[in-house]
Amino acid sequence: MKKMMLSLAAVLLCTPALAQSAPMVGDRPLVQVKPKGTKTAAAAPAKPQSAAVKLQACLDIDDGTKERLNCYDAVIPPAAKPKAMKAKVVGDCKFTKEEDERLACFNGFVENMPKLPKS
Repeated sequence: MKKMMLSLAAVLLCTPALAQSAPMVGDRPLVQVKPKGTKTAAAAPAKPQSAAVKLQACLDIDDGTKERLNCYDAVIPPAAKPKAMKAKVVGDCKFTKEEDERLACFNGFVENMPKLPKS
């Protein structure tokens, strides 16, 4: 009788603790998915922009600034090479190690691109 009461008390005390933790699948928490109809128009994902449109958006930032270079680097991340060759396409600018030279390289290509729609 004492064992049964002790077991019942243990189960009752553990139940709230188990109810508070997230359900687990193996060693990972269970992910709950919302129904498709709950999205609003404002939460809809934006149409992906091309790299050219993103690069041209960087032209809105003051020329010669670190912010403009950071904008370019966000679109085409730098990957400096010890012996970078002269850039033939805008993607080659990422290989220029010196920041001022990389900024000038991007500016040279992006300023000469035909204007694209920003949408």
